[in-house]
Amino acid sequence: MTIAASGLPPAPRPAARAEAVSPFIVMDVMNAAEAIERRGGSVVHMEVGQPSAATPASIRAAAARALEDGRIGYTQALGIGSLRARIARHYRETYGVELPAERVVVTTGSSGGFILAFLACFEPGARIAITAPGYPAYRNILTALGLEPVAIPVGPETRHALTPELIARAHADRPLAGVLTMSPANPTGVVMAPEAIAAVGAECRRLGLWYISDEIYHGLTYERPATTALAADPDAIIVNSFSKYYCMTGWRVGWLVVPERLVRTIERLQQNLSISVPMLSQVAGEAAFDAVEECEAIKAGYAQNRAYLLKALPEIGLGDFLPVDGAFYIYLDIGRYSNDSMSFCRDALEEAGVAITPGLDFDEERGARTVRISFAGSLAECQEAVGRLGRWLKAGRAGACQGGAVDSI
Repeated sequence: MTIAASGLPPAPRPAARAEAVSPFIVMDVMNAAEAIERRGGSVVHMEVGQPSAATPASIRAAAARALEDGRIGYTQALGIGSLRARIARHYRETYGVELPAERVVVTTGSSGGFILAFLACFEPGARIAITAPGYPAYRNILTALGLEPVAIPVGPETRHALTPELIARAHADRPLAGVLTMSPANPTGVVMAPEAIAAVGAECRRLGLWYISDEIYHGLTYERPATTALAADPDAIIVNSFSKYYCMTGWRVGWLVVPERLVRTIERLQQNLSISVPMLSQVAGEAAFDAVEECEAIKAGYAQNRAYLLKALPEIGLGDFLPVDGAFYIYLDIGRYSNDSMSFCRDALEEAGVAITPGLDFDEERGARTVRISFAGSLAECQEAVGRLGRWLKAGRAGACQGGAVDSI
């Protein structure tokens, strides 16, 4: 045993698998932006995928009434029965999918849903296919749980989505245990066609893999509605949340739809990991389904922002981006200015006062030449951001980002 100078053994170190978890870079960008604001600087926030609108009034009122009633306690581990039934009804009304309420699990946001699903489905060391670019928390949660994320590069040839061929190729290389897709996608905004989702589900069944579909941005599409994987594959595991469409990020409430054979397993996990989801958030979630009029008005604002940015960004030299079908993101190629997205975003923040997210958060291999812009704020904020970025790019400041080692935000 090694003895330190104090005569005591060295202090225990963090677990290796925890140390292997990468930072969620967008949160570092947000911290840096807030530090500038504390010093009196001005920042336009285009980094975080969070609605700037308040939670609809009717949702807040339902929670206030529950709070006034008095006792706020534990609920059933799987969630309040009326909320689970309301979620099941949502699938019937929105997608025409009949769903027993017993297959619905209320979770602490989509993040809690992923943890439960991954623990329930996969043995340690299992390999799960995800896209690159893709939501960084997928690979980070998988890594923290002792699982192996398999990032499969996707591009315009597959409309930036996984295909049966890509899945089969990765599985043949080394066996997979599951596949995770997202539609509408973060950071790309791409919506998978119904037949593409069905094809992925069919390939997962053929190979004997779990299929997990992240549908957190459902409701936020601009050309055509999104399709739930349940419509084609009743065995798919669905992850969703009230965070995005219903403007409830801080309430931390979402849901899973799982095959019947997983329900009791997930119930046991939830009982031990969190006991239950906060009661007030569940009450608010149930009320959210009756707040569609307010939510659609907020979505109309996103659509206005999207239309403005699709026209304005090319005019300042940022016109190389992926299809913006849904969510509230634009994923931009900045290769004409820089091959170091970390430095590009750092300088855009410090010199132009615009907070955007480096593509390395979403794609560790190719993200050095991409950035993500969120248009979840107001039209005025989008206009101000474009003005600042345009002046910054015109002044040639972005050229200083070209080349060099990837730096920290």
